[in-house]
Amino acid sequence: MAVEVSVLKQLRERTDASVGACKDALEKAQGDIDKAAELLRSEGSRIAEKKSARETGIGIVEAYVHTTQRLGALLELRSETDFVARNAEFQKLAHNIAMHVTAAGPQNVEELLAQPYIRDESKTIQDVVNESIARFGENIQIARFSRFEI
Repeated sequence: MAVEVSVLKQLRERTDASVGACKDALEKAQGDIDKAAELLRSEGSRIAEKKSARETGIGIVEAYVHTTQRLGALLELRSETDFVARNAEFQKLAHNIAMHVTAAGPQNVEELLAQPYIRDESKTIQDVVNESIARFGENIQIARFSRFEI
């Protein structure tokens, strides 16, 4: 089945998956973008499960301070290699999760992972992390965070 470029582009923008993964998912879903997105999500979960035992010894600490300067968060996001930790997309992930912590106020990592993501409530934070694991091919873990409020 030939995949329409416009549909491929929409799926890629929606899921942030690679072009090849989007094309394969669209072919399996016979062009249905919603089914393809679900296939990509389940594939990301499968990949994350396989990589979950790998040690994450490298990472970054990201800070986010709300524009009111009365709320903020520090987040430790870990990866397997320095190569991934220095990647701009990994750093953007850390920033977005720190922003989520500031806005949503989870009490611990488990609660954070279960929360609907503030930028796309159809996904949880765990889904966002799993998508990143699939994209980078490495285990990624939220090690800890602290939220501050005046």
